[in-house]
Amino acid sequence: MKQYQAFQWHITDDCDQRCKHCYIFSEDNTKKLETMRFDQMQEVLASIEDFCVVHHRIPYIYLTGGDPILHSDFWKLLVLLKSKNIAFSIMGNPFHLNDEICRMLAVCGCQKYQLSIDGMENTHDWFRKPGSFRLTLEKIECIKKAGMKAIIMTTVSGMNINEVSDIIDTVVNYNADVFAWGRYCPTSEEKDVGMTPKEYKNLLEICDAKFKTYQAAGCKTYFNKKDHLWTLYEYENGEFTVPSDTEPGVIYGGCNCGNCHITILPNGDIYACRRVQNSKVSNIYEDRLADIWICQMEQYRDYEKFKKCSKCELLAWCRGCPAVASGARGDFYDIDPQCWKMKNNITGEELACL
Repeated sequence: MKQYQAFQWHITDDCDQRCKHCYIFSEDNTKKLETMRFDQMQEVLASIEDFCVVHHRIPYIYLTGGDPILHSDFWKLLVLLKSKNIAFSIMGNPFHLNDEICRMLAVCGCQKYQLSIDGMENTHDWFRKPGSFRLTLEKIECIKKAGMKAIIMTTVSGMNINEVSDIIDTVVNYNADVFAWGRYCPTSEEKDVGMTPKEYKNLLEICDAKFKTYQAAGCKTYFNKKDHLWTLYEYENGEFTVPSDTEPGVIYGGCNCGNCHITILPNGDIYACRRVQNSKVSNIYEDRLADIWICQMEQYRDYEKFKKCSKCELLAWCRGCPAVASGARGDFYDIDPQCWKMKNNITGEELACL
């Protein structure tokens, strides 16, 4: 069976919001907005198809931006994807969704529509845009009625860690199909996630109990434990065990950067991960995507370089979040700032930080 290859494809920087934790404007509020022309999108899609033929994979595209629906050729692209029978989901905003638009998205083949909730109303609207909290929740039903899955994603940081439990209750009440979170990635070393390892582990404990309570009650919302530190948490709890038949050097899970994920920006730049600010490896108009995967992307698959994870028995399944490590410490292979696992290979200075 062929493996899926995820392509996070940013077709435009245009957006109705200026979120405080946005990567696009993180260091430059006057950044020139980029948008792909339709002929360029056709070229990108041809490169994606070529990549999947060469590497025997099945493409799965996550269309995003900015807000992709603002692109003038958004619907032309969706028709093209449908004609090629390429599966895709959308990561966007709620502002331009209504029943008719959602039906059209579903007809074009959109499987999932991901929205963000980054706190309860006051916090979320401070992060994003006044009124967007209530509007986002309202659009869950709109998405579901059209036959798509409604995904809610939260970016967790010290600013909203105490609201995550309430966010879960809210999205369950609004019948979201999937809930997940990822940690805020600092865009430069002077910025901070604002959570200690102890605080973050405590969040996992609280949410794990909440997830299990909801599941036992027959809750239909799927709780996607996206953050790789869930693996460490379940390992310590005995819910995950390292299989006895594992092969040395094989990666079975954890961070997809350099493994089954590629990011393409509106100007054609290719990133190993959008959350890793310095992970540009090439440009899709300059190099063959299939070749980039073998050559330039190889640096993100050197797993023995991980300063802490390389000596951990969970190397093949976890590795924390290198994007958070990169943002906080400037090194993709540095220690995940929220990892609480104590090992002899950690220096005294690092232990003090824990």
